[in-house]
Amino acid sequence: MIDALLQGLWLVLQWNAFSLMLVGMSLGFVVGLLPGIGGAATLALMLPFVFKMSPVEAFAFLLGMHSVAATTGDITSILFGVPGEALSAATVVDGHPMAKNGEAARALGAALMSSLVGAVIGAAALAVSIPIVRPLVLTFGSPELFMVTMMGIACITSLSGQGTGAQLKGVAMGLLGLLLATIGQERQSGILRFDFGLIYLWEGLDLIPVLVGIFAIPEIIDLAARGTAIAGDAPATKLGAGVWEGIKDTFRHFWLVVRCSAVGVLVGILPGAGGGVAQWMAYAHAVQSAKDPADRERFGKGDVRGVLGPGAANNSKEGGDLIPTIAFGVPGSGAMAILLGAFLIMGLQPGPEMLTKHLAVTYSMVWTLVIANVITVIACLALLPYLALVTRIRGSLIIPFLLLLVFVGSYTANRQLADLLVTLGFGAVGYLMMRFGWPRAPLVLGFVLGKLAETYLFISMARYGYAWLTQPLVLVLMALTVLIIVFPYLQQRRSHAN
Repeated sequence: MIDALLQGLWLVLQWNAFSLMLVGMSLGFVVGLLPGIGGAATLALMLPFVFKMSPVEAFAFLLGMHSVAATTGDITSILFGVPGEALSAATVVDGHPMAKNGEAARALGAALMSSLVGAVIGAAALAVSIPIVRPLVLTFGSPELFMVTMMGIACITSLSGQGTGAQLKGVAMGLLGLLLATIGQERQSGILRFDFGLIYLWEGLDLIPVLVGIFAIPEIIDLAARGTAIAGDAPATKLGAGVWEGIKDTFRHFWLVVRCSAVGVLVGILPGAGGGVAQWMAYAHAVQSAKDPADRERFGKGDVRGVLGPGAANNSKEGGDLIPTIAFGVPGSGAMAILLGAFLIMGLQPGPEMLTKHLAVTYSMVWTLVIANVITVIACLALLPYLALVTRIRGSLIIPFLLLLVFVGSYTANRQLADLLVTLGFGAVGYLMMRFGWPRAPLVLGFVLGKLAETYLFISMARYGYAWLTQPLVLVLMALTVLIIVFPYLQQRRSHAN
């Protein structure tokens, strides 16, 4: 195994593979900055270009691009409140408030360094777990995956703030998100729901226009109303000096970063769970790890731990996603389904051959994830002080650019003008929510996980009836879900008792 690991490193460092990885990273960097396009869409666009490449070159190119897009998506999320990728939305919750507080460089430094740690942990998990992960993957059927999505939805209680009123608002927004997820054709019978006679709604609301509207438009309106730069009147000295502070934050809260990376890996291993589940569960864990109620109140207002958790999970899940893809040919996510097409183009068969005959190629993927993220973080850290200065540009100059980002990102999701109307509509809703103190994160979480939960529930009922409720692993996951729900209340009672 050590020989295969070293051989995989040597294959990646060959000039052809390494240069193609750099080309892929350059594309991924741009894609990550542009909201709405996403790493999966870019993988699909680039797939025809790998026909003439060797397997190592193809995976260096594709994985280099995909892993970098996941990292750089945090940059626009933090600087402008515009999610660079759909999965970067959790980073917006605390990252953009930090930018508004004049701590953009610190937030970016923390996001990039935690992403690097997460990527290394994800790659290490991929390297170690491939031979032994089969029992875990095969254990999880639709009932267990349904309970995993329920665990994600249960995180609403941690995303809603402190106090009964705030948590009731959070639950209400989460339920609204679940309701919005039911728009369109019901997946089993094809019955149309809440379509209002519009063909556009047959497929339901797309995630990108909803996310961009909820998070980006309110920030743009707020910026225009304030008439200042993004960072407002925050001291300018914080901007450049914060880069190393953000790096130190990663190691100050190192065990939080490790735990959130583990969340990303475990969720990534489960086929179909998706990176959105990983990021929001990691963010919820970061909130729950704060023992003092006053400490938890800082989340959502610019707490660096709210950046570290999602940043780590966002990249560690890439290693987790690859495990079932390589070992069993079961894609861990949409991007991995596209990557599975690259396997077939290269004439590789996922499964035992990837763990024996082509083990060096498998380990070359591990090294690609690590090397691509190291290079990206080093390059971005050099640019961060200059990127952070964007938050000092007068709002009237930067708003047209932000609007361009928003509408380009929304339109590229489906290339339909109706997506722009959805963005504006949810922008108005998001602004009213921000104005009157209703949390936006639970609505997004409910919307993201609603479709997954519905799909797995119907499959479970069709396959097992009500008998799936008594399966041992389902009962364990139920207990964990209940614990996630009641944990914030137990923390409150303990703090009041003290």
